[in-house]
Amino acid sequence: MRDVELASNQIAQRFANEEYSIPPSRLSDIETKGIIPNIFRLYSFAAIYRREYRELLSFYGLELDGISTDVGFAQPQKSHLSEASSNITQVRIPTKLDPGFSLQKTTDMKRAIQQWGTVPMAYLELFADDRYSYGYIGSEDFTMHPILPPGSFVQVDQARNKVEEGTWRSEFERPIYFVELRDGFACCWCSKKGESIVLQPHPLSPAAVRVLKYPQEAEILGQVVGVAMRLGGWQYLDSQATPTVRSTLTSDAPEQLKKGA
Repeated sequence: MRDVELASNQIAQRFANEEYSIPPSRLSDIETKGIIPNIFRLYSFAAIYRREYRELLSFYGLELDGISTDVGFAQPQKSHLSEASSNITQVRIPTKLDPGFSLQKTTDMKRAIQQWGTVPMAYLELFADDRYSYGYIGSEDFTMHPILPPGSFVQVDQARNKVEEGTWRSEFERPIYFVELRDGFACCWCSKKGESIVLQPHPLSPAAVRVLKYPQEAEILGQVVGVAMRLGGWQYLDSQATPTVRSTLTSDAPEQLKKGA
């Protein structure tokens, strides 16, 4: 216990923070009375006993690999880049599929998966690609509704950071971009007009078209190439937004689209 105290005092001196220090009385309380050490003393324990910090957290029921399950409980209002899964070291993935599984047919994946397994993230490094980042569509962001409802997670290809011009056969073919602004982020269609960039929402969205200086006021981080979303479960937070969208969905839709154009 004296050795632990001396070593922890040196760590505390290096950080100029007494919270790292572990006196014998506190060590005894932790061992015999179930006292939970603070995050600084856990660091000292990890260094002194040559243990992985995450392992010490697991002693108290804190598993960082499960954080991806809990991110959905919070619903941030603004869109942003997501880094919640950056500390995950293990992931559960399907390790055995039904031999009859076919990519050509619509399938109930729950029935197609015969076995799940826990795989270290290091084994998945082969599939890693630094050009992708991930964004979250805020609970108040209806810019691309109903294609991308609030609460969606999007995969962004950072290599595709230039606005594509062209004629699109449908709204699903037109590229959607994740854009960084001075005061946050936007996920929308884009077009260039001289030295400006036009951030265009979906016609059914209550959001307004924005014209900003490019790249001083808006920078394209990349093109959205993947999305994970829930259908339903959200609601309009702005009472003024509902009539706008409803009117677009009713008989005056052509007139609304003309105004939007």
